[in-house]
Amino acid sequence: MDVSEAILIIAGLVLFETITGIDNAIVNAEVLNTMGARAKKWFLTWGMLVAVLGVRLGLPWLIVWVANPELGAIGALSATFSSDPAVVAAIEESTPILLVGGGTFLLFLFFNWLFLERKSYGLSVEKFIASKRVWFYAVVSIVLLVIVWYAIGINDKMAFAAVIGSTAFFIVQGFRHNAEEAERQMFGNEMSDTAKLFYLEVLDATFSIDSVVGAFAFTTSVPLIMVGCGIGAIIVRRLTISGGSAVKRYRYLKNGAMYSIFFLGIIMIFDSFGVHIPAYVSPLITFAVVGFFLWKSMQDMDKQNGSPD
Repeated sequence: MDVSEAILIIAGLVLFETITGIDNAIVNAEVLNTMGARAKKWFLTWGMLVAVLGVRLGLPWLIVWVANPELGAIGALSATFSSDPAVVAAIEESTPILLVGGGTFLLFLFFNWLFLERKSYGLSVEKFIASKRVWFYAVVSIVLLVIVWYAIGINDKMAFAAVIGSTAFFIVQGFRHNAEEAERQMFGNEMSDTAKLFYLEVLDATFSIDSVVGAFAFTTSVPLIMVGCGIGAIIVRRLTISGGSAVKRYRYLKNGAMYSIFFLGIIMIFDSFGVHIPAYVSPLITFAVVGFFLWKSMQDMDKQNGSPD
């Protein structure tokens, strides 16, 4: 990998981490406004270290460990930075397993948003699909069935990884639903700053899973993932400090994030089945998709302000 390709990948990771963290930044800002100065300072300093060093290092390490259990916990940690040919070969051998699991997770995440979540409709078809929300479970079941069917013919572990990806999605969604319920209770009742800090850290971790899993569509190089996602996490923290008010005006950015997740999930699935996709494709698609929905958001803002065409 040359320097220009590495820079493009990092830039794509920064953008992807930022747009997938927008909702997180807005929620964080709302909760922080109800906290004392000392708790705010703790979250924006020590919480930053947890988000960047803990989650952005811990999750890639955990994913590499799960995909390569024979390496062990310490071996997986050292493997993420190792240039040993044997270690590199072991990780490359497990890459299809990692990609198919991550791709399944991302596709489930996209269809959940498309069918079930409230949204600003950036495309006309989104409103129609949202009216057919009952079909979500049928669609993701068929997606999993097709992936597992073809994976079994190649590698049983790939089929199992796809099931793990779907299971991880429903576990994460469960945590998020609980977090949403906790947020509603938080503004209706008095909670201690310590409880709010714990809530924010858990919320950060669940939101981080999307970006870290999606990062493997850009590269399997953990150091690049750490750099790109780490910079993106810092940007999300800056958005949190600003209150997220400016970001809220761009109403279709979330759509851009979710369509990016869809395309990255497709790339991971195809890559896992041996379809070679150049490394520059993922960042370019991310820039194109986010750019399109940013343009739509700006067009919408012009209409709201009554600006002439």
